[in-house]
Amino acid sequence: MRNTPLQTALISSWPKSEAAWHRTRASLAGGVSTGLRASMKPHPIFFESGGGPYLTDVDGNTYTDYVLGWGPVILGHGHPGLTAAVAERLPRGATYGSGHMLEAIAAEAVLELIPGAERVLWTNTGSEADQIALRLSRAYTGRRRFVKFRGHYHGWSDSFLLGYRPDVNGELGLGSAGQHPQSLEDVELIDWGDLDALSSALESAANDIAAVFLEPVLVNSGVIVAPDGFLAAVRELCDRTGTVLVFDEVITGFRIARGGAVERFGVTPDLVVLAKAIAAGYPLAAITGRAKIIDQVTSGVVHAGTYNGNPIVLAAAVATLDALGEEGVYDDFERRGSRLAMGLQEAFEAHGVPATVNQIGPIVQVIPSAGAEDFNAFMRADQSLYDRFIVEMLRRGQFILPGGRWYISTAHSDDDIEATIVASRESMAALE
Repeated sequence: MRNTPLQTALISSWPKSEAAWHRTRASLAGGVSTGLRASMKPHPIFFESGGGPYLTDVDGNTYTDYVLGWGPVILGHGHPGLTAAVAERLPRGATYGSGHMLEAIAAEAVLELIPGAERVLWTNTGSEADQIALRLSRAYTGRRRFVKFRGHYHGWSDSFLLGYRPDVNGELGLGSAGQHPQSLEDVELIDWGDLDALSSALESAANDIAAVFLEPVLVNSGVIVAPDGFLAAVRELCDRTGTVLVFDEVITGFRIARGGAVERFGVTPDLVVLAKAIAAGYPLAAITGRAKIIDQVTSGVVHAGTYNGNPIVLAAAVATLDALGEEGVYDDFERRGSRLAMGLQEAFEAHGVPATVNQIGPIVQVIPSAGAEDFNAFMRADQSLYDRFIVEMLRRGQFILPGGRWYISTAHSDDDIEATIVASRESMAALE
């Protein structure tokens, strides 16, 4: 049931948010703390508070939140158990620069949930965790290069922001101005699902590939599931060629199953990168997997970080993983995700707008194009109508991401999903 009133009147403008954005741009580059937030339509909205699946902005408007902090807030805002766990730790100090028992307690919880995992390393963000996984892979194999699939995202570092989105010239190579141009020399870019191309790269006589990095579901570019048997075939190929297989589960981890994609698809990689949902909004990431690879940090591989494994975020992780273990969580994720996907598909179709709606667990993706089944089709989709749809949904109290991805939390109810579907129909009608 709802514990926050629905936004009933259409919102026509956001004057306090717009003023806040103008003020913030005078002191903060771009007016946002991470660049992607500047792409929010019609402009970044500034919020005062959140509770459960709802957010309230500085203009006093209330929204059902499907952004969830771009994914981490898997328990909803202000979850009582999570809040209590963090509040209990705060008076006892932020970080010690030495050991504490939550390091082991949280690591043991991760190892219990991720099939095949033997060790954990703590860090702070997914971008850092991917860098650590690459360093470990290079040390373990004695090789330099790695495979990355086009459209997959493994953070914003020079090493990994490659083959993700086209640059100003339409090239799918470097991802940022100022990025080291030689980064491309270390990567083999391959289309998602192309086993022949991967085989050629790994079985080449000149193979210098240390690792294959992949999102087990291509969430960052369309929520595209791998072709049948592909993940298992990649595992077998990596075994045959002595290549480290890394699942980037920054998004899928603890979200599409309690044990993430490893549990859901039954394929065990060598390393798993975790972030976002692991601490439900607190800054924590991890690398888990085979002991013989990860234990290299005790014999020459440098892994460092002042804030690594601090008691605040690890208290959040333990509380989060406990909450996600409650009965029915993942059944509800799948059911509500499926219902939302079906409702959005129907809303677009009812107004003659072709759309592909993909869904796995509590992740939904709307692609404004029919039959968009791969990364290239995802990139060809015209996002201009969807940008207008975002604004109409915002006017109706629905906060959603640009680019078409939606996240559902444990706090969303069936009523929330149904109200959002109604708002989607009204929004499509308003665009005619």
